[in-house]
Amino acid sequence: MANTPVRDRSTILVLNGPNLNLLGLRQPEIYGTDSLADVEKLVAATAAPHGLTTDCRQSNHEGQLIDWIQEARERHAAVIINPAGYSHTSVALRDALATCDDMPIMEVHISNIHQREPFRQHSYVSALASGVIAGCGIQGYAFAVERVATLLAAMKK
Repeated sequence: MANTPVRDRSTILVLNGPNLNLLGLRQPEIYGTDSLADVEKLVAATAAPHGLTTDCRQSNHEGQLIDWIQEARERHAAVIINPAGYSHTSVALRDALATCDDMPIMEVHISNIHQREPFRQHSYVSALASGVIAGCGIQGYAFAVERVATLLAAMKK
């Protein structure tokens, strides 16, 4: 008999898509000088007062992100995702997120995608997200954690 995973109602999966491993090095005039490690510290510190923990992951590979989203359905309370370039191209990522129908999903973009090139102004993820935060730098991740904490608390009532 296979073990059925038990959803951890206190852990938020924080996913970062392609090229975010270069955060702080790549185009600092757009994305700032904070690193991905800084993002991970920020979300953990923001989640802790709410009794929440974070599971931070980054991949440049669409399939890996999809596998983690599918895992989140059974193991995590919520998903915060910066799909990066896949925001504008990946129907498959959108379809994976659509299977997370009973959990909060927050979409985060460090830059304001609506002030950028026209192709960046559409996201396949946004229609599925509980909220979208763009243009707030890495502080947007903290805003997303706060919103997830509020949504999770409301679900407990």
